[in-house]
Amino acid sequence: MSTNGLGNTQRYPGSANDGLGYVEISGDPYDVGVQIGQFGAHAVNEYLIHTNAWATVVSHRSDPRVARMAARVEQIFPRYYAELSGLANGLGVAFEDVFAWNCRGDIWPLAPDGCTTVQTPQAHNPEGNHIISHNEDGDPGFRGHCALLRIVPTDGPSFTTFAYPGSLPGHTFAATDDGLVQTVNNIRALDIGDGLPRMVLTRAVLDCRGIDDVVNLLRTSERAGAFHLTIAKSGDPRMVSIEFTSENCSVIEINSPSIHANHLVHDDMINIKQLITDSSAARQRRGAEIINGDEVGSNPLSVLHDDDGSGLSIYRKDPNDPDHENTLATVVFSVKDDDVDWCVYDNVGVPSRFHIGKDSVSGL
Repeated sequence: MSTNGLGNTQRYPGSANDGLGYVEISGDPYDVGVQIGQFGAHAVNEYLIHTNAWATVVSHRSDPRVARMAARVEQIFPRYYAELSGLANGLGVAFEDVFAWNCRGDIWPLAPDGCTTVQTPQAHNPEGNHIISHNEDGDPGFRGHCALLRIVPTDGPSFTTFAYPGSLPGHTFAATDDGLVQTVNNIRALDIGDGLPRMVLTRAVLDCRGIDDVVNLLRTSERAGAFHLTIAKSGDPRMVSIEFTSENCSVIEINSPSIHANHLVHDDMINIKQLITDSSAARQRRGAEIINGDEVGSNPLSVLHDDDGSGLSIYRKDPNDPDHENTLATVVFSVKDDDVDWCVYDNVGVPSRFHIGKDSVSGL
């Protein structure tokens, strides 16, 4: 273990292959944001701001709609606005640019965020726990620069989440100390609203105490962009799949093994205009084939680490991936009656990089 002069922040180096690390952060919202920024500053300044994705997104920083989103966040969620302000400070990048980047999916449907989630309800798991497993697919240029952030804020529940440099926490996969689990998939909706940024809403989910709070938050909020969430809570018999866009919010309870590969699939959402990439369609189709042919409860990695050789496999490692995304981590959450036990993998065919249980983290 080593400290790096960032106050309460502690960094643990990742593996030699991809450097997935573990970072501990605590403080008030602004200080938390500063430390998140400092964690990602090198990758953002040496890589991200030189990408076409960054240039495309931040070209909208002066758009009146982005200004209205910022005003809404400051008014409705001042704590997250403070986190974003601190994030910009820690990165050493203009707030307007950082805010726009954190609205990227609300601005641009081709932002490089993908992901696949396998949902296995407790009745289909031999151990009787909900299993939520998830591939975090993102810009391969971030390999070696991502980490699990353990965040202990002065207000709100503590949580642990996968983090990209330059991004507000909560839009990937996460678990709170209260036992709430969230995984997030990109939705490339083509009609964007004039509400709250989707990444701010998923940050707000991590302050919710239970599933009903999450559903109420997402149904009643004005929404700009679109996401899919899988939500479970220790002690709650439900697992829910939530698809939201600016137009609608659909919530269904998952009662059989299912897969979601980052496009709208709920019956009352499939007519909403969206972009379904070849990779997204192929992952949904392949995952359904595996799930329908086998019981996945005891081995969700049989789906998420599948490579069928098509070039559009569920586990994404092709440097020429057509969506410019690769799998950067895989997580398997076991949601128990009184706890959440989870493992994070950074490569196929090797033991988990981190194992997180009640009051413990191994792999540091």
